[in-house]
Amino acid sequence: MKRMLVLQLARFGDLVQTRRLLATLTRDVRPPDGEVHLVVDTSLLGLARRLYPEVAVHGLAVHRKPDDAAAAAARTVFAELAGLCFEAVYCLNFSPLAMAVAAMFPPEIQRGYRLHAGQPDKDALLRLVFRLARDRRGAGINLADIWAHLADRPVAARTVNPPAVAGDGGVGLALAGREARRSLPPEILAPVVRTLFRATGGRRVLLFGTAAQAPAARALLRRLDPAVAGACRNLTGQTDLPGLIDALTGLSVLVTPDTGVMHLAAALGVPVMAFFLSSAWCHETGPYGAGHRVWQAVTECAPCLEAAPCPNALACLAPLADPGLCRLVAGSTKAAVPSGLVGYVTDCDALGTLCRPVAGEDPTVGSRTAVRALVARRLGIDLPLAADLSPALVQALTVESDWMLPPPGRPAAGEW
Repeated sequence: MKRMLVLQLARFGDLVQTRRLLATLTRDVRPPDGEVHLVVDTSLLGLARRLYPEVAVHGLAVHRKPDDAAAAAARTVFAELAGLCFEAVYCLNFSPLAMAVAAMFPPEIQRGYRLHAGQPDKDALLRLVFRLARDRRGAGINLADIWAHLADRPVAARTVNPPAVAGDGGVGLALAGREARRSLPPEILAPVVRTLFRATGGRRVLLFGTAAQAPAARALLRRLDPAVAGACRNLTGQTDLPGLIDALTGLSVLVTPDTGVMHLAAALGVPVMAFFLSSAWCHETGPYGAGHRVWQAVTECAPCLEAAPCPNALACLAPLADPGLCRLVAGSTKAAVPSGLVGYVTDCDALGTLCRPVAGEDPTVGSRTAVRALVARRLGIDLPLAADLSPALVQALTVESDWMLPPPGRPAAGEW
């Protein structure tokens, strides 16, 4: 029997972004002749089984304090996996635990990240991606596509998520992500919510978030008009992850920063209006598929490092606080785009999903187009070459280790 194993030990949003890779593997490996296995954090078991019913899902307690019960459960999972023969093991996380699990299997079947001869190692594609991270503004490869291209012949990007189609369920609002400075404060969110509430027929507004975000929900409600506030249903802390699917289904639009809720809405075909700022860069982790809208802060310091304090007093918030933003959100084609802000609509090409600029001045569209063309060429994909695909760019993103004596399990660059 042909078996594949995917190790996705990160959090909620990363699980949803594994969708294209898993769709590729389940296309090629189907019962009764094959199985696809997925290892996730135990908190995501229910969601993973609902998102990927054709996949055998295993859980490890990754994001909680370990105890004896978790250790015993982990030993059971390790024994189950060790007793199976896998054709390929996809390790998607650059973490000691993920690579330790991958190290249970022969190096020649491991893809993604691995431990080789006791040292951290990665496939040629991931080595290139790390080089692209030196200039995040100039790179434009979605994380979901990076993972998908670790497999052979990924399914077409357009087939991964349904096209964005507005339902009649009203407005959804994901209050915040894990990083507070990547989210809009209530004073900026309130006029956006008010605008979209009216634009979608004034039905209702659902507020999504953890229990810790309940104070943010109350602060937002205090800033809304009585009619809008009265139509709000505060669901912070009241939905588990599988229940979140039911709550999102049929919404007219989801307003969100870069969150797992955003990725889940896109997977359901719910139109997303996302606001990206600070360390969030829509070309890396934006909503997947066609027809979503993104407003990205493109101030000179963006995107910044998530782990480093902001030295510029969140200058990237200023364009999003401009009163003209609400006119743009309402669909005006005459409103001026605030300086430092670009509006995008998501689309798909032969490489994967991408954000096409439709409003404002995009200062890095040329370099991103060139990088996508270079990555596509390395992967053997027919994508029109960009005018900026210069020998200097190719040389800067190529090193000898890409093609000289690759270790077991990591093909040379020419074999991508």
